[in-house]
Amino acid sequence: MKIKTYLTSLLIITLINGFGQQKQRPVEQLINKEDPGWPLVLEWAKKAINPVEILSADSANARQALYDIQVTTRSPMGAIVFMSGGILIDHGWIRILGSGNARLTRALSAWRKTIQLKVSKTGTPLLVVADDAIGGIFVLNDGSLGNDPGKIYYLAPDTLEFEALDLGYSDFLIFCFNNDLDKFYEGYRWKSWKEEISKMSGDSVIGFYPYLWTKEGKEIEKNSRRVIPVAEYYEFVVDFRAQLGLGK
Repeated sequence: MKIKTYLTSLLIITLINGFGQQKQRPVEQLINKEDPGWPLVLEWAKKAINPVEILSADSANARQALYDIQVTTRSPMGAIVFMSGGILIDHGWIRILGSGNARLTRALSAWRKTIQLKVSKTGTPLLVVADDAIGGIFVLNDGSLGNDPGKIYYLAPDTLEFEALDLGYSDFLIFCFNNDLDKFYEGYRWKSWKEEISKMSGDSVIGFYPYLWTKEGKEIEKNSRRVIPVAEYYEFVVDFRAQLGLGK
């Protein structure tokens, strides 16, 4: 398992360094039938402590998404893109991107092209692998966020800063499946969060006012809340980070 995780890390580092530059391999070359990663993902999901819902994939969308991302299905990332429309964790609180589904339409590869979440050092769109219902964004470091390319960073909604999680993609999945999410999100889960989040689309996010990164926004039960399209929220974050001079 450690060897497979290491190989996965190499594949992902290759992905983030060469996205859009490497020669596109046909889908048939990306589908690994000898040692697929999907059974491993299913095993992790079966043993998960947190509620895990795997969304079904449309075969045509899955093939296109796998072709776009150019990662083999031997890796958990490629397997999730090809075999699922995405994965919802803890009643939909965390949304792991796959190839798209009616409840989570965003495909991992297409979302990177659509939402230009950038840092100024490289100007390269960061690969968003997941996000959460309160506006947190999980991205793969392409080398511009820190000296650990291939690791997951969290753009925290309470600071608008990227925070290193010291997790590769596979470890991030295990984190989502088994970590104490109440502790990770301590102070940012209000009393009725399960009921509200479970009714939301995976393409929406809770918008808070006052904003979570303000002093007043820390009192989560007192904040006003409204459901907004996730694309609208991403654009807002990009603009607000620029106004605050973050990422320079």
